Amino acid sequence: MSRKLLLAALLLSAAPASAQTIAIVRGTVAIGDGSAPIPGGTVVVHDGRVVAAGANVAVPAGARVIDAAGKWVTPGIVAGFSRLGLTDVDGVDQATDISSDGPFSAALDIAPAINPNAQPVAVNRADGVTRAIVAPGVGKSIFAGQGALIDTAVDRDPVTRPRLFQYVELGEQGAEQAGGSRAAAHVLLRNALREASELGRGLPAAVTRTPSQPDSQPVVRNPNESRLYDARRSQDVLLTRFDAAALVPVLQGRQILMIHAERAADIRQVIALSREFPRLRIVLVGADEGWTVAPELARSGIPVIASALSDLPAAFETIAATQSNIGRMRAAGVKVAIGTINDDDTRMAFRAREYAGNLVALAKLPGAAGLSWGEALAMVTSRPAEAVGLGGEIGSLQPGRRGDVVIWSADPLDNMAAAETVLIDGVEQPLVTRQTRLKERYQDLTPGVLPPAYRR
Repeated sequence: MSRKLLLAALLLSAAPASAQTIAIVRGTVAIGDGSAPIPGGTVVVHDGRVVAAGANVAVPAGARVIDAAGKWVTPGIVAGFSRLGLTDVDGVDQATDISSDGPFSAALDIAPAINPNAQPVAVNRADGVTRAIVAPGVGKSIFAGQGALIDTAVDRDPVTRPRLFQYVELGEQGAEQAGGSRAAAHVLLRNALREASELGRGLPAAVTRTPSQPDSQPVVRNPNESRLYDARRSQDVLLTRFDAAALVPVLQGRQILMIHAERAADIRQVIALSREFPRLRIVLVGADEGWTVAPELARSGIPVIASALSDLPAAFETIAATQSNIGRMRAAGVKVAIGTINDDDTRMAFRAREYAGNLVALAKLPGAAGLSWGEALAMVTSRPAEAVGLGGEIGSLQPGRRGDVVIWSADPLDNMAAAETVLIDGVEQPLVTRQTRLKERYQDLTPGVLPPAYRR
């Protein structure tokens, strides 16, 4: 058999079966909405969607029944911030599609670059991550381009929602991209919005919602979009026409503006931006010093996807970092979720559930601010989904949500727990990774089993 045929056969053998009616019974069920876990619960998934979850749920006739006695059942982990699918090996340029030094910035769309066969995708799937918010990285501009929501399933099309948000770097990295000054970064941002405003002036947005996606992010179709590229522009412009056109949906509130900022002063500037441009749908990422301005953040209504393990002043913009950051913001009423920005975000999104467990433990320490178990799980399931407007679609076991379900060997917020069964859109996924294959290959060192180079 040729190498290509062998590879095709392996991919087909690893592909999951089609969606069916599945009833997971007798497990400790956590809905993922902040509520406490339910002992002896049942989860029913039909045609790729959750039908019911909780106690006293009837098992439909003909359903495939999975006995989860002694195990935990939760929604799949949603990586609040990652770069999954954009790289295989960080140190190899040819294997990385995170950023671009080319002529475009805001117009970049990472969706075509997502590789569902990248090894980090398989590793995270095997650890219960079923969806990921994937952001590009900046190249020569504070604008990195348009990020997406992906699934980690074994399929050909991993992109759940392309062009979900526009990603912008402020703070230290934004200042560097703008020429070495925060002042320059803020001027660039406002100037870009001005250029988008001029280009999109008079073009109404036609927003439609597909019937199969209730309460989800609108699917935007603009019949006048082609006019964006024909509109006259002033000579005083810094963005390419494509970049300016890409910012029109942001300015009109049809696309999220995701901004990375850590320092309290930078966060206040983001809040001011939301007042200056009230139609912007801003999501703040990072926010290591967010607890110091938590009341202002809460009043602004801006969702925050924060790093949960930042507890040291690793940079001048994170001098006030504390592991109580998320707990304090949550207590102040800020809408918070957990992400892994600048924390091995290309490979280790699965660490988010470990960080959530840390926050549960933190609640027991005098003077610290942590979370309840239910709220900690929500921080890595429903809260990231809600931050990007997709809480009605993913992130919990509420009826109608996508059938992303994980059966764990133990409490999923315990580092020792392992994902034993992973469903994405109601389809059971393989949990095989390169690491598991290596383990199977080399765990038996009997002579004759290994390739010739390893024989004794």
